[in-house]
Amino acid sequence: MNVSIIGAGVAGLCCASELVDRGISVTVIERSASLGESACSWFAGGMLAPYCESESAEPAVVELSTHSIDWWDRHVSSVCRNGSLVVSAARDQRELRRFARLTREHEQLDGAALGELEPALEGRFEQGLYFPTEAHLDPRGALAELVEHVRAQGGNVRFGEEVTATELLESSDTDLVIDCRGYSARVELNSLRGVKGEMLVLKSDDLALSRPVRLLHPRHPIYLVPRGDGVFMLGATMIENNERNRISTRSMLELLSSVYALHPGFGEAEILETGVDVRPAFPDNLPAVQRRGNIYYLNGLYRHGFLLGPAMAMRIADEITGEQMQSGEIARCG
Repeated sequence: MNVSIIGAGVAGLCCASELVDRGISVTVIERSASLGESACSWFAGGMLAPYCESESAEPAVVELSTHSIDWWDRHVSSVCRNGSLVVSAARDQRELRRFARLTREHEQLDGAALGELEPALEGRFEQGLYFPTEAHLDPRGALAELVEHVRAQGGNVRFGEEVTATELLESSDTDLVIDCRGYSARVELNSLRGVKGEMLVLKSDDLALSRPVRLLHPRHPIYLVPRGDGVFMLGATMIENNERNRISTRSMLELLSSVYALHPGFGEAEILETGVDVRPAFPDNLPAVQRRGNIYYLNGLYRHGFLLGPAMAMRIADEITGEQMQSGEIARCG
């Protein structure tokens, strides 16, 4: 069987990796000239944090993603299993208590224990929540390693080509096509909507963190993910529109004000990069696989791409190898 995958974002590359692991012949075709140029996963946080996500995500997200850390560990080298940390300012302790009620698999920390875990935050917060089984990775490095994994297993990854699923089926020896184009597939998947996300990459030579930290706030929560060598990814905006060209002044101010509240030392940090893209989401914010003839559509990973990518890839690989899914059927997450 020959399978072609359109899109070299996290969804497409997870599918390709899972299929080549099962001995399926795979070709990934990406319209951009290089990896990550148009993929929203290029601007992801890379947090593998199913229990933290349960604060706002559907239970199905947690259920499907609990094995994602092990999957990533088998495929890439950048997985860091240091857990996740959640804190709030003293005036926002209600937010921390709410977060604790809505999540599980965490430990309550007082200020002293928090300072032992992250010395850079010593004396800054009275309480926190520690999720010891969670992890994080470098999204860009992980995508590059998946490309190499697919190629090492005999698969093909081609850049700078734009093609439709129908064209592939008509003009090549492709048996099946998996469409993983994200928001670009909205013409075929008319219930798909865009959710704008914005991020900053900061560099501080004076601050060090060993795990992602979430700062809770009633209006402007943030997450900060260490990338090593003093580099941090800062994000958290979720805006219901499909604009992918600019970060707004308001968002920039909110992100920078919040990270300054986390630690004033970030006031001297260098802004290395800003990033904006649109995450694809269905109305229920859950991913789905739909089959139409010999075309599968995998989409709607929302802001859980790296968390749910492995689970959805395994699901679609099961369907392809077992030929269980009928044309027109939709396999919902959960």
